This record gives sequence, C-alpha cells and structure tokens, in this order.
Amino acid sequence: MAETGRLAVIRDANKDDFERILALNQEAVHFTSPMDLARLTHLDTQSAYHRVIELNGEVVAFLLALREGADYPNPNYGWFSERLDSFLYVDRIVIASTQQGKRLGQALYDDLFAYARQQGLGQIACEFDVDPPNPVSQKFHARYGFGEVGTHWVAGGSKRVSLQVAPLPSE
Repeated sequence: MAETGRLAVIRDANKDDFERILALNQEAVHFTSPMDLARLTHLDTQSAYHRVIELNGEVVAFLLALREGADYPNPNYGWFSERLDSFLYVDRIVIASTQQGKRLGQALYDDLFAYARQQGLGQIACEFDVDPPNPVSQKFHARYGFGEVGTHWVAGGSKRVSLQVAPLPSE
C-alpha cells in the first residue's frame, strides 16, 4: 500500500507498538473503551488478528479482533459468544486523527476480511455506537455488508450499541 509517495505497511502488531497503540486508543476513547497496558497485553494474547498500519516508521492505525472462545469479559463480545458458534469479533479499530479519510480503515478491513476467509470463517461481528450516534462508523460498516442483529446499552447505560454481523460468502 503506497500513499502519495509515503510507504504504508500492514503488519502484525508487536510489543514495541504497544505505547503507540495505547496513545491511539486514548485519542479515540470516546468511540472505543479505555485500555491500559495490562488490558492491551491481555487482548493481544487473546487476539486472532492484531495488526497495525505503519506509515514512514510510525504506527498510525490498528485493528484488534478475537475469535470465539477467547478469555475476554466484555459485554459486546459476550453477546456474540452467547449467540454465534464461530465468528471473528472486531474489538476495536483506530486510525490516527491526522490520518482520517485516507482509506486506512478500508485497508485494515480488506485485510481482516481476507484473513477471515483464509481461516474459513463465515462471519465477522462488531458493534458501533448508535446512542450517541456514530454515523461515520455506521456508513463504513454498511459498505462491508454488516447488518444489525441486536442492540444493547453499555457503559452503565450511557451508550447504546448496534451489534452487527457481516456474512462471508465462500469464494
């Protein structure tokens, strides 16, 4: 992936990236959830997919996803675990605010969907805020074929999320 003369690479995340991943997560915490080093380390060990986009040597985006059966006490992940036998759950995707609108989220989702197909998975699950609304995320996910399968309130009743699934037809 090249972007106007700058080299962007999607690669697996590693521990050297954690400080930057935490900073990116904090920048977008109003759409994600708080994460400290202990939580990130745990999520990394449980993840099936944890990749970053590095642009000119700097991590500018990341995506972390888990399979069914992970040790992850999270209400959204738990909702899917109770209802789906096999899935890949997008816990969070974050793009640096300075890199928004440059199709980095699309690059990560294209890579994620390719990974899921390679693993023989039939669906990808995620959620996004609908109260307060996140229309950018809603539009983005609709392009990938995600559809609502439920909603629930989280964060002590301060946020309502739309629980979404995108089927992965066999190619």
